[in-house]
Amino acid sequence: MNLEKSRFNMIEQQIRTWNVLNQSVLDLLFLVKREQFMPTGLEDMAFTDCELPIRVHGKNTGQFTMSPKLEARLVQELQLAPHEQVLQIGAGTGYLAALLAQKCSRITVTEFNPDVAEFARQNLEKNQITQVKIIQCCGFKSAASLGQFDVIVQAGRSEVIPDMLIQQLKPNGRFIGIIGQDPVHRATLIKKSATQVTSTTPLFETTAFELPNAPKAKAFQF
Repeated sequence: MNLEKSRFNMIEQQIRTWNVLNQSVLDLLFLVKREQFMPTGLEDMAFTDCELPIRVHGKNTGQFTMSPKLEARLVQELQLAPHEQVLQIGAGTGYLAALLAQKCSRITVTEFNPDVAEFARQNLEKNQITQVKIIQCCGFKSAASLGQFDVIVQAGRSEVIPDMLIQQLKPNGRFIGIIGQDPVHRATLIKKSATQVTSTTPLFETTAFELPNAPKAKAFQF
C-alpha cells in the first residue's frame, strides 16, 4: 500500500471536498501521520471515510474513531490560536489531540476508559507529541475540577449541550462538539462573550460515537 498516495487521496477527495479549505489544516494532515494512531491491524484503513473500532490488545473497547473529514473540519472551525489552552473530552486514538496540539499551547484530555486512555497516551508519546496530558476520568463529571479553558472540544456526541462544560469556558472561549439524538446529529459551536453571554451556532450535520456518560435529553412526559 502506498501510504503517501492514500493520504493525498484522502485529503483531496474526502477532506477538501467537505469544505476543509484552510491550507494550514490540510498541511497538518500530511504532517501528523494518521496511520500511526490506528489500532493494530487497521493501519491500512486509516484513510477511509468511516468510523473505525478502537481495539486495544486485540479487544474492542466499544469506542470508535471519528472520520478523517470530521476531525479536519473540527480543527478548521476552531481557528485555534498559539496561546490557547484546550480541554478535549474523549481521547480516541490520540490523533485529534495530536492535530490540535500543533495549533495551541497545551491540551488536557479526559478519557473514561483506562485502556483507551493508555492507548492514546502511547500513540502520542510514539509520535513525540508533548503538549498533551491525558487524564483517566469522566470529563463530564470532572470538568469543574479541571479549571477553565479557552477552548473545549467534545470528541464525540452527546444528546444535549453539556452545560457542565460550557461553564468551564473562559470569557471569549468556545466549545465544539456533536450534539443531537438519532437520526439528527449536528456539529455545534458555542461561543462565550467577555460578559459570559453564550451564542450557539449549528455548523453541519454529521454522525459521531456517543461518549460514555454524555448528558442525555430528558424523556418527554405527559
